[in-house]
Formats: sequence, structure tokens, C-alpha cells
Amino acid sequence: MADEPLKIPLTPHGVRELTVATLVLGLLTAAALWWIWPLAVIPLGLLVFVYSFFRDPERSPPADPEVLVSPADGTVTDVLEIDNPPLIEEPCLRIGIFLSVFNVHVNRCPLNATLKAQHYRPGEFLDARHPDATERNEAQDILLEAKYPVLVRQISGLIARRIVFPFSDGTRFERGQRMGMIKFGSRTELYLPLRGKPESLVKAGDKVRGTATAIARFSPESTLS
Repeated sequence: MADEPLKIPLTPHGVRELTVATLVLGLLTAAALWWIWPLAVIPLGLLVFVYSFFRDPERSPPADPEVLVSPADGTVTDVLEIDNPPLIEEPCLRIGIFLSVFNVHVNRCPLNATLKAQHYRPGEFLDARHPDATERNEAQDILLEAKYPVLVRQISGLIARRIVFPFSDGTRFERGQRMGMIKFGSRTELYLPLRGKPESLVKAGDKVRGTATAIARFSPESTLS
């Protein structure tokens, strides 16, 4: 029996970019091969990078149904308490995640929930690691309704110029389900209300993977359904 072909899962949100990159960089690779073949490494490498950016791997959530999973791949930059963020409007624990251009950029839902509200904010494109990025950059706020309200914020970065969130209010999400993406280098934040006594399961500097990493939990006596 012949071996099955290697399958690289790609997000449908990258169809336009992948089509353009394949045509342009494919032609440049062909031209370089005809002209000075070692130069073909440059456009071919760029094409591989573009494809890798739009990868969308399958992930399984942790066995414990009560933990919230990471909404993004990347590095945890901060875990701190915040007063009254938009939409949720009550004191929260915020967990910030920086996504480099080498991370998977598809966002995932941290828990079983219903989309209650959303708000897009136009803004700047500071580096996503800049301390003012959360307040000044383009952002999409996503309010999820479960036992407690949970807010996910998608924030564009220096290179990222488009946030994708193609869902309407009332959409039901399962824990770990895909929920849009941020294209090229960005930040994702998770806000958990303090009245639920949330416990962060990660700290600044930790590497996390969307869906696969247990990122937080609410107090045991505040079980989520």
C-alpha cells in the first residue's frame, strides 16, 4: 500500500494570501532557477514561511473539563488584575499572550460558551509587546457567556494588519473551537472576572498552545457547565 501524502492543515482564512504568494513567489522561484539557481532559495523560503503562518493544526483539550484552555499559541507576557475592561466591565484577571510570526495565529475558544457581544476598535499598529498596545492598537473584543462572562481580545501588532472574527452574536462555541485569527504577529488577551476567583495556571514567560494548554480555572465551588 502506498504511503498517504503528507497533509498540512491550513486555515481557510488564508486563501487569498496563499493564492497570491503561490503565484508571485512561485514565478520568482521559477525565474531564479532559470537565471541563477541558488537565488531560488529566497522566494522558495518565503513561500514556505507564508504557508507555515497559515497552518491550523488539530488540537485536543486537556482531560479536565473545568480548565479553560489557551485561546492562542505564543508566550505569556503578563498575568495581572485589571479594572473594568470593555464589555465585561468588572475587575478581571488578565492573561496576555504574544504571538510571534512563527506561531500558529488561529485563535481558539477557552471554554464552552455563547457569543454574547463583540466590539471592533480601530487603532494603531504598535509592536504587540509594547505596553500601550492593548489600549492603542486595533482590537476585537469578544464577550463569551458561560457561568461567568469571559472576554477574549484579539489585538493587531506591528506586522498584523487584519483581525478575522467571522461570527455573529448567539454563536455557540465549544472549548477549543476555532474562532478566527490575527494575521501576522499579534497579541491575544483573556479576561476572567475576579468574582469567580480565577486561578492562572501559567506565568509570564511560559509557552502556550491554543486548545492544548490549560491556562486557568475558576474556583472549584464555581464550576462551569
